[in-house]
Amino acid sequence: MTGIVTVYATFPSAEEETRISRQLVEERRAACANILGPTRSIYRWEGKVEEADEVAALFKTTSGQAPLLIRRIGELHSYDVPAAVVWPIQEAPESYRLWVVGNSG
Repeated sequence: MTGIVTVYATFPSAEEETRISRQLVEERRAACANILGPTRSIYRWEGKVEEADEVAALFKTTSGQAPLLIRRIGELHSYDVPAAVVWPIQEAPESYRLWVVGNSG
């Protein structure tokens, strides 16, 4: 394992995603946030199937910072139940791994 991860999260708007992403990078919770753009979500909420336009993002961080990053997303996010999940990175160039480690935390 590399010690780095990607955190996937969704947001209700580009404005909220940009605000939170910028804050997380400034706080060094993540080295980078990649905004994936508009996405359409279909999900079950409070007993009904709903649809919504959202914005997805990928955050590059260390495995040690990931729990703090996810908690911080929850504090800043407007959803009651924000989606924020960790995807482990098994292989990466050493230069990339060092960059993420050096810029996260």
